[in-house]
Amino acid sequence: MKSEIQQHAEFSKVRYANCWEDADTLMEALSPRGRHCISIGSAGDNSFSLLAEGAEAVTIVEMNPAQIACIGLRMAAYQCLQHKEFLILLGELEGDRLSLYEKCRSTLDSSSRVYWDHFPDQIEVGFGRIGKFESYFDLFRDKLMPWVHSRTKIENLLSSKSAEDRADFYQKTWNTWRWRWLFKLFFSRFVMGRLGRDPAFFKYVEGSVADRILDRTRHALIELQPAQNPYLRWILNGHYGQALPHALRAENFASIRENMDKISIDARPLEEVLTNSTQKYDAFNLSDIFEYMSEENTDILLRRIHQSGARGARLAYWNMLAPRSRPGSLATKLRPMSKLSNKLFLQDKAFFYSAFIVEEVI
Repeated sequence: MKSEIQQHAEFSKVRYANCWEDADTLMEALSPRGRHCISIGSAGDNSFSLLAEGAEAVTIVEMNPAQIACIGLRMAAYQCLQHKEFLILLGELEGDRLSLYEKCRSTLDSSSRVYWDHFPDQIEVGFGRIGKFESYFDLFRDKLMPWVHSRTKIENLLSSKSAEDRADFYQKTWNTWRWRWLFKLFFSRFVMGRLGRDPAFFKYVEGSVADRILDRTRHALIELQPAQNPYLRWILNGHYGQALPHALRAENFASIRENMDKISIDARPLEEVLTNSTQKYDAFNLSDIFEYMSEENTDILLRRIHQSGARGARLAYWNMLAPRSRPGSLATKLRPMSKLSNKLFLQDKAFFYSAFIVEEVI
């Protein structure tokens, strides 16, 4: 059984070497302690965050073999390395990555080992730097941003300030015509579809892509604290620095390592996993999966989620540009948790999304 996105997009390369969704937001939404979770894979970070927060079990659903290799290397690195070594292998810190890979190699599953043995150059760079989406931001940061803002201004943006000072800096220093022009060009549907995401991911998007993302970026730069935003720091500096995402923080490392046996990976489409599963799931990390689906197929998948979800199970997912949420036809099956959704959306550090949805199985 193929999912809709399989019919339109190519799945053979690493699209995302990191998860670009705010795990802090996700953990508060799903409250995973003691829950059986199903989690869209991507690079794996947010699935490991579920472990750190006490999930009873986590089933990672990921169709792309290259993404599964990323998840597999993370699993081996958590088990074989110390925290600092993990960050070195990822590419966050400098060090001998090939020797660290050798420490992990025997722990890798056979498919992941074959994959990474074939790409030693990607290990040397840091396997958290080699995705299509990361390369897109590399181009933005290294080639285009120097024409818009100096490193001094970028460092100023990322320094701690009050909300009032952030607003003043944005209006007087940051929000120049060059910034707006670059943003509208680089985050247009055309450029983003060819350099950042697959063009098929924009099938159900209407209106200006760049305008919506620019508005959310303004929110992130003024209402939130840029100094503490790992995603913004990676985009502008090429590394997280002291603002690590949830799964990479030192305080979560040991609990992820100790609970690795609670992780399983399923390479089938989510629709097929849910149709054939006897497990009742308590939490669903759905990433932005509905972004790539028609309203009709969104309805079908939500019905399957309801059938495989325990009463009180929570769903969490992002809208980037295509608006998706529980349709009225499922009003007796899923309950919107609107108050929680709105609260978490306002504090979401992954600022490129247009909505964050939390719903509950009735």
